[in-house]
Amino acid sequence: MNRLVTLAPHVKDLGGGFMVRRLLPAARRRAVGPFVFFDHFGPVVARPEDNVDVRPHPHIGLATVTYLYEGAMMHRDSLGTVQRIEPGAINWMSAGRGIVHSERTPDDLRDTTRRSHGLQLWVALPAGHDEDAPSFAHTPAAALPEIDVDGARVRVLVGSAFGRVSPVQTASPTLYLDLQLAPGATLELPALADEAALYGIDNDYDVDAQPVAACSMALLPSAATVRLHAPRGARIALVGGTSLGPRFLAWNFVARSQERITRAEADWLALTAEGQTAQATGRGFDPVPGESDFIPLPPRPAARGVTPDAAA
Repeated sequence: MNRLVTLAPHVKDLGGGFMVRRLLPAARRRAVGPFVFFDHFGPVVARPEDNVDVRPHPHIGLATVTYLYEGAMMHRDSLGTVQRIEPGAINWMSAGRGIVHSERTPDDLRDTTRRSHGLQLWVALPAGHDEDAPSFAHTPAAALPEIDVDGARVRVLVGSAFGRVSPVQTASPTLYLDLQLAPGATLELPALADEAALYGIDNDYDVDAQPVAACSMALLPSAATVRLHAPRGARIALVGGTSLGPRFLAWNFVARSQERITRAEADWLALTAEGQTAQATGRGFDPVPGESDFIPLPPRPAARGVTPDAAA
C-alpha cells in the first residue's frame, strides 16, 4: 500500500483579521486537475463592528467557485450581477479576459452577530476559453443533485458521480463533491477524475486505513478506488478533474504567460487611477456598478508558475 500524500494548510490573513487556510497552490503540489487555488475560511463569528467585506478586485484566466456551509455574502460584479450567496449553492464566476467583483456582508446581517464558513476555489480556464467574455452563473442548492451511498450523503456540485450530473457548466472536465459521512460510515470511492484530492472540513477520517487530519488535503492515487471511513463522521470536499498544463499565478490573475499577467496589472492600474478608465483598450476591466472603492494592486515579484506536478 502506497503512503498517502497530504498537504498541510498555510494560514493567511486576508485583512482585518479574516483568516483562511490555504491548501493550493502548495510547494508540493501546485494544482489538482484544473483547481489552482483552494481556501477554507471559518467557521468564524463576526460581530456588527467587524469588517470582513472584500472590496472590488479583478481576475483573469480563471473561474471562482464559491460554496458556503454557513452564513451569506452579497456578490456584485462588473457585469452588473447582484447575487446573494447562501449555503449549498454553487456560484461560478468565469473571469475570462477580465472581470471585477466584490463580496460583502448583506445589509440585513450587518447589525447582527453572524457565522461564516465556506470554501473559495479557483479553476484555471483552458486555452481557447481563457480570453472569453466574463460570465456569472448561480446554481441554487435545490438544483444540485444528491444521493445516499453507504451511509454517506453525496452532493454533486460540479461534474458527475454515482450516476448524478451537476447542471453547472464548465469549460473543461471538472469534479467537485460535498461528501457527508455519518459516524462510522465507510464509503467506497471509485476513480472519478484524472486527478483528485480530498479535504476534511471538520473531523479526521481514514483513506484506505491511513489517517487524514481535518483541514489537510489528501492527494488520491490516479485510477484507484479508495475506501473512506469516518469514525466520528466527517464532511469532506473532493476536487479534481483534468490537468490543463502550466499556468502563471500572480495576485488574482491566472494566465498562460507572464506577459498576460503584466497586461492585467497595467489594466487594473489604469482603471483605478484617478480620472482614467480601462474600457477604451477593449481588453481591460470595467468597474462594479455602485462600488466606489477597490483593492489596489500590491507590489509583486514575478508571477509564479502553477504546474500539474505530481506530489513527491
